[in-house]
Amino acid sequence: MKIGIDIDGVITNIEQFVIDYISKYCVENNIEYNIGNSCYNYCKTFNISKEIEMDFWNEYLESYAINEKARPFASEVIKKLKEEGHEIYIITARWLTNRDDDKGEKMRDIVRKWLFENNILYDELIFSKGDKERKFQEITENKIDLMIEDAPNNVKEISDIVPVICYNAEYNKDCIGDKIYRCYSWYDIYKKINSF
Repeated sequence: MKIGIDIDGVITNIEQFVIDYISKYCVENNIEYNIGNSCYNYCKTFNISKEIEMDFWNEYLESYAINEKARPFASEVIKKLKEEGHEIYIITARWLTNRDDDKGEKMRDIVRKWLFENNILYDELIFSKGDKERKFQEITENKIDLMIEDAPNNVKEISDIVPVICYNAEYNKDCIGDKIYRCYSWYDIYKKINSF
């Protein structure tokens, strides 16, 4: 089986990173914020402007991309899946990776190095060329059989063509459907894949 795997929110816990670091950024910069219901739009989650969110990512994106660790057992489970004959496609729409300039190349290099340093094995690494919430084209072109994803728009759109394991997050609680399977850990993912 060809398994597509997202990075941010699936291999990493971007939800907790954002909660920790945007609140830190706002406090340190004397910016008023109010954490409300968690959603995939961080401006709405924190009740901040898009400009403040972009300033935050300009300050913290590289540090996040280099230093954030993989979730527990992500590497171990992905290795097991490969050993069992599955093909692993890492499909990411990480910020900047779709740019054809020095910033884009730098972020793509950071992603490759991070995957290596975190022992994340894969057969192919795909940098999504479209909008960060749209991976439909990469899924169909590479004939992916199953996608592991967290972004609500992606989960819903991709589940129209292939089953999706939705890595649980507060912002994707509304993602339900016939081909959407919610999981809470990497070993939970492993169990679900083995039940297909």
